[in-house]
Amino acid sequence: MEIQVNGERHALDAVAVPPEMPLLWVLRDELGLTGTKYGCGVAACGACIVHVDGQAVRSCVVPVSAVVGKAVRTVEALAPDPARGRLHALQLAWLEHQVPQCGYCQSGVLMAAAALLIRKPRPTDADIDAAIDNLCRCGSTPRMRQAIHAAARAQRA
Repeated sequence: MEIQVNGERHALDAVAVPPEMPLLWVLRDELGLTGTKYGCGVAACGACIVHVDGQAVRSCVVPVSAVVGKAVRTVEALAPDPARGRLHALQLAWLEHQVPQCGYCQSGVLMAAAALLIRKPRPTDADIDAAIDNLCRCGSTPRMRQAIHAAARAQRA
């Protein structure tokens, strides 16, 4: 089985990676992409959100076989050029608005927000609330909303 993650093709060992293995565990354990977090394992918290063909999905419940032939993007590929210090508008806004506290939910929230901004470049608070239903125990949701609005403005400029 072969999957494409962050623009690279990966051949997966059929013995080590059965088709029903959740994408989350393939990303973390087989490919070493640990930015995507395990939170609940039942698609309730959103810590594991990645993009599959541009759509935000909860990778803890998606079997790896479901992404064969599709483009998977993780938080590691969110920044356009991290080696040169170029971050995604959301990452910059996250820093500017001091969003992270414990940080555990952040990669999933960033990926959900990035998918939202692709669909809706001018999101309302209601759009943000509907798209970002991730669990955040730190209470930084108001700052997340401010940062998403700031990133949307920056992307339009």
